[in-house]
Amino acid sequence: MEPACKRHFIQDTCLYECSPNLGPWIQQVNDSWRRERFRNVPLCKEDCESWWEDCRTSYTCKSDWHKGWNWTSGSNKCPAEAVCRTFESYFPTPAALCEGLWSHSYQVSQYSRGSGRCIQMWFEPAQGNPNEEVARFYALAMLHGIGPLLLSLGLMLQLWLLD
Repeated sequence: MEPACKRHFIQDTCLYECSPNLGPWIQQVNDSWRRERFRNVPLCKEDCESWWEDCRTSYTCKSDWHKGWNWTSGSNKCPAEAVCRTFESYFPTPAALCEGLWSHSYQVSQYSRGSGRCIQMWFEPAQGNPNEEVARFYALAMLHGIGPLLLSLGLMLQLWLLD
């Protein structure tokens, strides 16, 4: 794995393990290795695009890293029948990578970094955490049961303003 690609996986792990702002997307699961996970976190499109661009020439043997690994050696190895190919072969688009890699933990947002409507993997902590505003927005939308309506209206407004 190229260093530029690996840094995205390190950042992904930090976000997954340490972010207090993923609450709106946590769901209960009954997996052998965990009891909860996040799903459909709206990842800012630029973060997804740069992840894909930095990883497209690195190699992998699977398109869904959540399951199907060979753990008999004590660490994850490619399944015997898996073919090692470039990320771009397994993930032809940025969305295919960001949404498929971890079984839809992320959903590529149409919103941009700084919009307050998508989770940023990368930000300067000294300038505050922009993901706090995002989590608050979605938590309130879900609390009031108007999440899909607000998202649709927000996207329509953004498109209208671009015209």
